[in-house]
Amino acid sequence: MQEKEIGMITHWFGHISVGIIELSDMLKVGDTIHVKGVHDDFSQTIDSMQIEHENVTEAKKGDMVGIKVAQKVHPHDKVYKVVE
Repeated sequence: MQEKEIGMITHWFGHISVGIIELSDMLKVGDTIHVKGVHDDFSQTIDSMQIEHENVTEAKKGDMVGIKVAQKVHPHDKVYKVVE
């Protein structure tokens, strides 16, 4: 299983369990991501994501996407896409 860095967490909204990712590559609903940082290390599948509160199915480099995360995340955590 390979991983490719696709972005970094910029914000965490604890009350809604949403992390904001600044993307450096493409991301789609259904992709599996791996969040890794000083305090965090977990993988999850993207069920849904939003750009500016609008649901989207894919996002590209430069986009800031909000995703519901399984665990708390921290700014500067790196986000990897798991590539089969």
